[in-house]
Amino acid sequence: MGCVHGKCCGKYPTPSEGGSELGPYHAQRKHILTQRALELVPVPSHNLTLEYSVLTQRGYYPDSPDKANQDSFCIRTQIQGNPNVHFFGVYDGHGQFGSECSSFVKDSLVETLSHDPVLLEDPVNAYTSAFLTTNYELHNSEVDDSMSGTTAITVLVIGDTLYVANVGDSRAVLAVKDGDRIVAEDLSSDQTPFRRDECERVKQCGARVLSVDQVEGLKDPNIQTWGDEETQGGDPPRLWVPNAMYPGTAFTRSVGDNLAETIGVIAVPEVSTVRLTPNHLFFVVASDGIFEFLSSQSVVDMAVSFSDPRDACAAIAGEAYKLWLEHENRTDDITIIIVQIKGLSNSGTSRVGPSEINVSTVMRAKRGKGISEVSATTGSDVSRSVRSGYSDLQSYQHLVSIRSPAIVVPSPTCQRPIELVQSQLN
Repeated sequence: MGCVHGKCCGKYPTPSEGGSELGPYHAQRKHILTQRALELVPVPSHNLTLEYSVLTQRGYYPDSPDKANQDSFCIRTQIQGNPNVHFFGVYDGHGQFGSECSSFVKDSLVETLSHDPVLLEDPVNAYTSAFLTTNYELHNSEVDDSMSGTTAITVLVIGDTLYVANVGDSRAVLAVKDGDRIVAEDLSSDQTPFRRDECERVKQCGARVLSVDQVEGLKDPNIQTWGDEETQGGDPPRLWVPNAMYPGTAFTRSVGDNLAETIGVIAVPEVSTVRLTPNHLFFVVASDGIFEFLSSQSVVDMAVSFSDPRDACAAIAGEAYKLWLEHENRTDDITIIIVQIKGLSNSGTSRVGPSEINVSTVMRAKRGKGISEVSATTGSDVSRSVRSGYSDLQSYQHLVSIRSPAIVVPSPTCQRPIELVQSQLN
């Protein structure tokens, strides 16, 4: 769900290339639908394996048959040459130059992370710095991001810990075994005007929050209730400058969108941290082309039906494509990565249940305080074990027996990202 001036205007689709850097381990035979070999990468510090696949599909736009796929993805294994550090990201471009923006961010963000010397000591701050730096670089590149940009949902795996950084309305979801059920736990919270905290933040920055019908005078603009994102039908609430009909973004954070920054659209990510346990089966990283008509639980339910993540990607993308055509006369671009977690058997961590890693719950509690909170067991504790003891599991198992709750960077006040970047670079 992107810019009103950009993105809004066979059951199993044929995939198109979105851009990636895949790992060194893969099966040779390509999948008949995804046309990809099955990729896998070991995490030797915890004797686990990540088995993954990706599918990206250009949307169907009857009025723009040659419109490019504005989604991009990046899979980078062995960050900084470390066999225990891997990166998965999906970027959903929007606006006239959305494909250029998503492609730029796809390359720049992971490069910035990879060259950050404190990445393993402080992954949360490294993530935030990388997003702001990438946003600054995009503003100063040859890409016109005045009315274009990209959302970004990314997962950094360090040992047995996931660091999830989100800007926009794409989503990461973790599948958790809870007794006889497999429960979908959101690892990110969509940053849209449906969220009260995000809606109030952008209003304080001068944004008008109205649907298209409201801004065109067809509905009462004083009615500031839109229901929720899961059940709301029709056009969503969007962001507009005070005296004009632009930019019309349906999200409150993105990378790029230079003009929208003047009304509070920011590139500051919300970062959550989750330590994996044997109850965690796989995670999904996908653009909102998947989640527009499929809930997180529906996506997990479908993925559970397949042992091969390539089959799961194809089935979920196909179902999303079908639902788009049932509800609209077009489809969005669709990109999905599924990463299966194989072989994790750390002792002492099974007490972490689904309710304890619900990112949305933690985020609500921490936003209310208005300050950044960091758990006593931080990313630096995790990274030291990963870096110094690829084969020394006993000391690391002692560390992970103490649960580290999800860490979420709360919504910042209205400060332009470019100013934040410059203060960091000085």
